[in-house]
Amino acid sequence: MKVVFMGTPDFALTALKKIAEVHEIVCVYTREPQIAGRGHKLTKSPVHEWAEAQGFMVRTPKTLRTAEAQAEYCALKADIAVVAAYGLILPQAVIRAFPKGCINIHGSLLPRWRGAAPIQRAIEAGDKKSGITIMNIVPALDAGDMLLKGEVEITNETTGESLHDALAELGGTLIMEALANIDILQRHAKPQDEQLVTYAAKLDKEECQLDFSQPAEVLERKIRAFNPYPAMYFDYQGERIKVLRAQVINQQGTAGMILEGEKALVIACGNQALSVTELQRAGKKKMTIKEVLNGFKFSQVNVC
Repeated sequence: MKVVFMGTPDFALTALKKIAEVHEIVCVYTREPQIAGRGHKLTKSPVHEWAEAQGFMVRTPKTLRTAEAQAEYCALKADIAVVAAYGLILPQAVIRAFPKGCINIHGSLLPRWRGAAPIQRAIEAGDKKSGITIMNIVPALDAGDMLLKGEVEITNETTGESLHDALAELGGTLIMEALANIDILQRHAKPQDEQLVTYAAKLDKEECQLDFSQPAEVLERKIRAFNPYPAMYFDYQGERIKVLRAQVINQQGTAGMILEGEKALVIACGNQALSVTELQRAGKKKMTIKEVLNGFKFSQVNVC
């Protein structure tokens, strides 16, 4: 089929590569280059860089709401559009432009976790599974009828990074299945149960400071969910320390107090305690707690 692909980050690139092996990529839409890094240089998205290197037509409109942008889009005369973490709202003229529709690769088991950060919110909430939903796009946020689903287990070791990678791979597999069977899947598309809807709010750096008055179990899930980005942290003697992995242990103390800082790093929480196993000090690479404690000790004081 002739496919227009719309996506921006690595999550989307996995699917684009698989589609390009079988189908004709008519055009790739992605977000415009952003200023990033210490050099403040304009940086193309992962999808942009790869698509351009393959010789595909790449477009980076700021909006698809103008008559000119919509006319250019419709003129592509593709069979279908595939969307994955694109980052722009699609108007009706775009959604309805091609005969086989406009379908999305969403990183959750809809209707649970509509919205911007379904991968992290699933881990944070203690869900036992996540997955991919291939769905029709409609103007409402992630509310379209569902075409295909696949599941991924969430374990006590799952991080935001590992779940992202697993879902990206699954998304690539399922989108190929969906494209191969699109007509029959569209005839049997399943509406979402609105009573089961939950929303995955956008990640906010303001929520990344560890609040040790919360139970250790809750904080441990947040640490895994936000690893590697945006990363949970605490402040210790004027230094911001990112916590990338921790274990819940059955110790008690005043919330925020370092109970052990020489042979391990144990911090008391509202209920039980966290034993930090991997962290990243300011300006340094991530390290295991054993590596950190070879040359650095934590005093038994309260942290925040």
